Amino acid sequence: MESSVVESEVDAPAGSPDDTVVTGPARQGRSRATRGVRGAIGVLAFLVIWEIIGRAGIVDRTFLPPSSDVLWRLVTLFGDGGFLQDIAATLMAWGSGLLISTLIAVPAGLLLGSLPGINSAVRVLVEFLRPIPGVALIPLALLVIPDQADLERSLAVYASMWPIMINAVYAVGEVDPVARDMAKCFGVGRLGMLTRVALPSVAPFIATGVRVASGIALIVIVSTELIAGGGEHGLGMFIVNASADAEHGDLLYAGVAAVGLLGFVLDVLMRQGERRLFRWHYARQEGSR
Repeated sequence: MESSVVESEVDAPAGSPDDTVVTGPARQGRSRATRGVRGAIGVLAFLVIWEIIGRAGIVDRTFLPPSSDVLWRLVTLFGDGGFLQDIAATLMAWGSGLLISTLIAVPAGLLLGSLPGINSAVRVLVEFLRPIPGVALIPLALLVIPDQADLERSLAVYASMWPIMINAVYAVGEVDPVARDMAKCFGVGRLGMLTRVALPSVAPFIATGVRVASGIALIVIVSTELIAGGGEHGLGMFIVNASADAEHGDLLYAGVAAVGLLGFVLDVLMRQGERRLFRWHYARQEGSR
């Protein structure tokens, strides 16, 4: 039976009849709200310190403009059609790269996790390739992939597939053995064991791997745009072009801030998607604490 957590009140100790203990969604909501408030306070403090340094002239405003100037420039950029095209180009490369890496990494992870012999045979190769940054492969990739879009997508796939695959491999090993034995009793074959037992169990862990891979893919794509510089649009290209105007440092900082804001929004959306798709998983985690 799917576990459900409800908000409840328990008897208060003698002498404090008005005290109640709130559990379940209300407590979880308050905890998330508290974390959100703390995060907002941290960001605000950072911006205030940045503003003070910029206004006080501790650092030349050409190199470090006040945070208010950067924020205003960022707001105005979202009304610029060319800047929106840059965001769309980066998002297109990010989405296609992450999708391809997921389609490759999930079956590979399930296969390696289910077949220890194959896992042992390729483990050395995986551990050799996994630490190599995608950015380090840009010079080599430029020799074999002339098209900028294909270059960004290929490097994003390479860099982002590892967390998804590793999560899938280790999650398969954590599948409930009782569920496996039950499936065997009903004559479920190896393929059915993967699709009907392993995959539903490892799906939340794969989703977490995809979320981690999302940030990696964005980093690689923007870095490729910065270093390769062969495309017409993209946030990396915007930052390169903004850096050529030394008198408008706020434009450069606004482009960098846009990348961070984009990554933050994508992470929040994917977290919310995880919680909606796998409510039972998060409810069980909260209930075990």
